[in-house]
Amino acid sequence: MKDNFSHNSGEYARFRPSYPEEVFNFLETILTGRERVWDCATGTGQVAGKLVMLFNEVQATDLSENQLKNAVSHPKIQYSQQLAEGTNFPDHYVDCITVGQAIHWFDFEKFYAEANRVLKPNGIMVVLGYGNIQTGNKEVQHVIEKLYSETLEGYWDPERRYVDEDYKTIPFPFTEIDHPGFKISHSWNREQLLGYLKTWSAVKNYVDKHQINPIDLILPILPAFDTVDITFPVLMRIGKKPENQTNDL
Repeated sequence: MKDNFSHNSGEYARFRPSYPEEVFNFLETILTGRERVWDCATGTGQVAGKLVMLFNEVQATDLSENQLKNAVSHPKIQYSQQLAEGTNFPDHYVDCITVGQAIHWFDFEKFYAEANRVLKPNGIMVVLGYGNIQTGNKEVQHVIEKLYSETLEGYWDPERRYVDEDYKTIPFPFTEIDHPGFKISHSWNREQLLGYLKTWSAVKNYVDKHQINPIDLILPILPAFDTVDITFPVLMRIGKKPENQTNDL
């Protein structure tokens, strides 16, 4: 698993969008057990903080120590620094596994082997993500798309393509469960929008090469606004581990 976000964990916690309550209301209807969940690659605990309403215990892991230092605190959440592809959890330990906006960075084969080991029979695997930002302002949207596709062309890691493909092309060796469509909606001011853009992994790659933040390059052409409506499509793959599944995928 790659670690692309330790360098700006505080900004990640402040500016990354959060999933709507409707997502977790839906998950509640399909859970096969509510004792314990593993939130893998928890980052700053955005998903873990919502899971406390559904489970007695939340085990939240991440590769990045800095991300965990900035994570939300709750008595039900136990944080630990562990690889997605290898944990110290016992076999058949959790009722559910969640991964939010991170699975495209994983070694799929190794992660799914570990997930299958840790997940109880009939347990639920939930892969979450969000697609590219859409704004209610055509001029702002044009600047963002130019940044994404032109300025940062060649600076996105290859794994980003799985997000662009709406997670439809990731391997998913579970019995798929249908779900409704969801979207993230916010009204952001200028600081929030720019703060989010600065968390892009390609921005880090650009800065590492040029020692210039590409967000600074768009400031002269970004239209003035007080707030702008933004949306992200929620990407979701949900599946169930078969009751008779062995620990070998």
